[in-house]
Amino acid sequence: MLATAEYQVRVFIEDTDASGVVYHANYLRFMERARTEMMRSLGIEQSATFEHEVAFVVHSAQMRFLRGARLDDLLRIETAVDNVRAASLVFHQVVRLRSGEPACEAQVRVACVHLKTHRARRIPTELMALMGATKQLPSG
Repeated sequence: MLATAEYQVRVFIEDTDASGVVYHANYLRFMERARTEMMRSLGIEQSATFEHEVAFVVHSAQMRFLRGARLDDLLRIETAVDNVRAASLVFHQVVRLRSGEPACEAQVRVACVHLKTHRARRIPTELMALMGATKQLPSG
């Protein structure tokens, strides 16, 4: 089974626009934190990826904004690894309001790159195993 996780974040005044609704770009920040915490929970610290001379960078994101989260809301971000390829991961993420309704959902492709050259490279086997992706994967 591929990795899944939940992460909670409180909406602060700095996260909102003038009307008290979460500014759209901040959903990306919340999702970034959730992905990082999910990887950490699997034993993959960002500093450890540097030891493998790799970094993970966002390649692309497709988002849908469904409802506005507001100041003081406690949001739950559900993160699942949807697809693992040799040099990339696709995450499906849903930001949910306290009621359980989705506020935002996204598909985020993250590429594995060499730390110094910033060119795509295969995800190290040790990191793949921690994510639960142990089978041979196609290039990508």
